[in-house]
Parts: sequence; C-alpha cells; structure tokens
Amino acid sequence: MDIVRDMADVPAELRGAVVALGNFDGVHRGHREVIAIAQARAAELGARAGVMSFHPHPRRYFSPDSRFFRLTPQPLKLRLLEALGVDAVFIVPFDAALAALSPDTFVDRILVTALAVRHVVAGWDFHFGAKRAGNAEVLERLGEAHGFGVTIAAPKSDAAGEAYSSTAVRRLLAAGDPRGAAAILGYRWRIVETVISGAGRGAGLGFPTINMALDAGVELAHGIYAVRVHACGRVFGGAAYHGTRPTFGDTEPFLETYLFDFDGDLYGREVEIEFIEYLRGDRAFASESELRDQMARDCASARAVIDGLRDDGMLMIAAPACLGDQRADPLGAR
Repeated sequence: MDIVRDMADVPAELRGAVVALGNFDGVHRGHREVIAIAQARAAELGARAGVMSFHPHPRRYFSPDSRFFRLTPQPLKLRLLEALGVDAVFIVPFDAALAALSPDTFVDRILVTALAVRHVVAGWDFHFGAKRAGNAEVLERLGEAHGFGVTIAAPKSDAAGEAYSSTAVRRLLAAGDPRGAAAILGYRWRIVETVISGAGRGAGLGFPTINMALDAGVELAHGIYAVRVHACGRVFGGAAYHGTRPTFGDTEPFLETYLFDFDGDLYGREVEIEFIEYLRGDRAFASESELRDQMARDCASARAVIDGLRDDGMLMIAAPACLGDQRADPLGAR
C-alpha cells in the first residue's frame, strides 16, 4: 500500500485514482462500505483505489485542548486500511491553510490539481471546506463541473436499523461494552502504547503486569477486561485493569495488563492490547489478600473467555512491528 503525505508531490501512477473521502476514525463497517464502493468503482475503471484522510483529526485542530477519544491513531488506521486491500492512502495535513479553503478551492487544489481523481466516494454525512460548507450535494455539483464522478454512500446500519458510527463505538467503550463496539467495527478495538514502569504492586501480588498510560481522551470504562496482547509478532491472552486503583488511593487512570504464560521483558516497547470482554467494574478492596483472591478469579474468567474466542467475521489485522530497543529475546513463554 502506497502512502502519500505531500499533496504537492503525488506520484504519477497514483493520479487518476478512485478515492474514498473521510476521516475514517475507527475504520468501522460504515467506513468499510464507503471504501468497498470505491474499490468496486476502481475495478470497473481499471484505476487504483485510494483513501483520503486528514491528520491530525479536525477535532484535534479546532479544539486542541479538549478531550477527544481517538479510536485509531494513524499507524493503526493505516494497518486497518492495508488489511482492507486499499492501494493508496493520501494523508492531507489538516492545518490553518486547509481549514480556510472553500469547498470549491478544496476540490480544485486537492482533488483535481493534486490527485486528478477519476471518481470519489463519500458518506452521506461527509462535510468539507471552511466552516463545513461543503456537503454531498456540493460535492456532486463540483464533480460534474470538473469532470469526475461522485458516489454518495447511504448510511450502513445494523440489524436494529442503527447506523454504524464512530460516536456509537465511543459510547459503547465508555459503557464497558467492547463486544458491542466490535460488532460495529468489524474487529476488536485495540490500543497501541509503550510499556512503562509501574509501581510494582502487581508483581508483589503474584500478577506482574505491563503498564501503560492512555491518552487523556480515551473514555474507556474502568474495570477488568479479557484481552489479547500482541507483542513482537506473538499473541498472549491476558487480563487487563483500567482504572484509578482505589484500593491504593491513586487518582490517575492507568492500564495494567497481566499476560498469561509470559515471563519476558517488554519495557520500552510498543505493545497492542485487544479488548475482548468486560468482566467487572472497578472497586476498592479491604486488603491486599482480598484483592489477590479477586485477581485470581478475574484471570480464570479471562482465560475462559479467550479459550472460547472465535474470530469468525472479524477483520484480520497484520501484527505491529516489534519496536523499541534491540534486545535479543524480549519475549518469554511458559
């Protein structure tokens, strides 16, 4: 998959593509419908199938100090798009200059001059240009004026008739429903973070964990989860805790994950945590022994969930690269 980050230097072989337009945060089933339409149209025209996205997310640009629950950081988004078979991704920098472009100028400079698109596909709710003045109707009018085709995808809905959306995914994750989120996403939601040092309490309780500080905008329900941990090309089952550790009087939320059958060293490495099922909410315990007993029960519950897991219908995502220092054997298994 080709990745283009400079709209002033688009390779000749990528010009004239059919391009799906949007932010695609989450790359959920609704987004995948837009992309599939673009791929089908590209096949009909004998063209490349591309996706145009924006970085940073416009919400980040317009409200840099507000909390924003970004579902898919750019590296993960690119891996998802590659798994869908996209030929090229055009990443347009979202800055003051872009935000000021009128819909007409955006189409002229980006879609026509930079990309020479043959056809574009957008969702029914796609907006573009200064003050979001461009919509589906405007895009169709401009496409006709500039000689490229436009397809507007209708909303894709679940069996109950609710449209798939990134907002719905965020709401479900905040409510402790990763299975519901996966039904919209078409894969299990995951985070990619660097392992950092923790307080060492898990090891003292007999459950050594890898520790991560999540972005402040991640509104994930506090509690215990059954997870899979992807690290350096291998996958481990695990039990993860997200919360403020009320037993110890802490206040900042943290993610701590105990990997089953593992005794390696992942400090300083990027590791991917795939959330499967919410097991219970967060609470304080009267003693460390009470907490230890509950952790054992949580791990047994998580193992049972993972042992019964089936990936039927889920999008398979390539494993992330093993980043960090170059220790010879960062992983261990028992």
